[in-house]
Amino acid sequence: MKKVVHLSLLGLLFLSATCQSQTEKLSPQEAKQIAKEAYIYAYPMLEHYKMMFAMAMYPESGAYMAPFNVLTNNSELNGPKDTIIVRPNNDTFYSAVWFDLSKQPQILSVPAITDGRYYSFQIIDMYTHNIDYVGTRKTGFDAGAYMFVGPNWKGETPEGINKVIQSEGNYLLALARTQVFGPDDIESAKALINQYSVQSLNTYLGMAEATVIPENPDIPPYDPNAVKNENFISYVNALMATAKMHPSEEALFKRFARIGIQPGQPFNTDDFSSEIITAIREGIDAGRKELIDASMQLGMRKNGWQQIAGAFGNREAMKEKYLTRAAAAYFGLWGNDLEEAFYPETTLDIDSEELDGSKHAYKLHFEADELPPTKAFWSLTMYKLPEQLLIDNEIDRYVIGSATKGLQFNEDGSLDVYIQKENPGRDKVSNWLPAYDGTFSLQTRIYWPEPTALDPLYTMPAVQKK
Repeated sequence: MKKVVHLSLLGLLFLSATCQSQTEKLSPQEAKQIAKEAYIYAYPMLEHYKMMFAMAMYPESGAYMAPFNVLTNNSELNGPKDTIIVRPNNDTFYSAVWFDLSKQPQILSVPAITDGRYYSFQIIDMYTHNIDYVGTRKTGFDAGAYMFVGPNWKGETPEGINKVIQSEGNYLLALARTQVFGPDDIESAKALINQYSVQSLNTYLGMAEATVIPENPDIPPYDPNAVKNENFISYVNALMATAKMHPSEEALFKRFARIGIQPGQPFNTDDFSSEIITAIREGIDAGRKELIDASMQLGMRKNGWQQIAGAFGNREAMKEKYLTRAAAAYFGLWGNDLEEAFYPETTLDIDSEELDGSKHAYKLHFEADELPPTKAFWSLTMYKLPEQLLIDNEIDRYVIGSATKGLQFNEDGSLDVYIQKENPGRDKVSNWLPAYDGTFSLQTRIYWPEPTALDPLYTMPAVQKK
């Protein structure tokens, strides 16, 4: 036993000496560059952890939903009163569960869908990779059970499991969107989402098991100030300790180690000179500026619509696209793969002027062959700016689209949507999207787009002044 202890001490002393040697050779210029790269790499993880901490770890956060491994459903459609999240969705109910897979696998069960309703569980890991989907597009309309396992699990798959989804880390988010056909459909949609369930493997196998709320992971409580200075390294070290390092990133982390990024290890500012700490902070500031700038260039603009592609995906799709991944997390955390949903957005009309309901009334005209190609549904949502929130209006309509009851098409199959603050009259109110009395943004959502919508990328028609 003594030999083992001595060898461990020697190993630690060697590691310490190596780190000290690296630190001594580290110039401020190198520290700044490495910190910039590391911050860009880590930014999506920090944003993801912020939400995990608020939703599953800190009951006083104001956004807390439930402990780990407990599924929650939000069975109300978002409206003007919902102001916590920008650009809220008025098309779907949301469900969510934060998985802790460190002790045993967890199983998500879904019912059969008999009314053609779209739903999807987006499975998101610590890096913000969409590692898989359960839902209409990916797994179909049949009932199913899906087992989620951590990086070290090697057990057998029990009967009745449709698929095993293995994660690189012990913590995952399953975020579900379930289509609501309209206000009259709310009770049916509630009945469906109440059939979603999560249980542990032991419970699934019929083993008696006491309900135990998992302990929070050993990660510092989220501090919005600490994640923007050198202490972001403490978060990265703790987060990386919950997962296996991907082989493709070992060389990257060897470089990051020069500023103290070492999975599972404490970060001590005393190990670095004040000059190096200053350089690290400068690198963070440079990285943040670079990713914010990149977020403004995630897609091309056509007909005034911003079209974002290739910003979200699994590890293979996002391989070495660290700046894109960070920019996408800044632009909108937890975006879907393009194959699952496509989100054109605009604040401009056909003349490249700001959309402003206090100055103009608008029309969006779709030719019969120009409607968004989708296997599920499409919608158009109005958001006031700069808040990016829904607005009160006399008909309580915040979204218009393929599922809108009473939508009137022209005789040639074309469609006109009227976007204005004043009611356009009885003959047009069915196609009216009430506009904000000021500047606004229009967000299109195309769920489960047809392949023809993706290659080439579908372009929305320009918004015209009436």
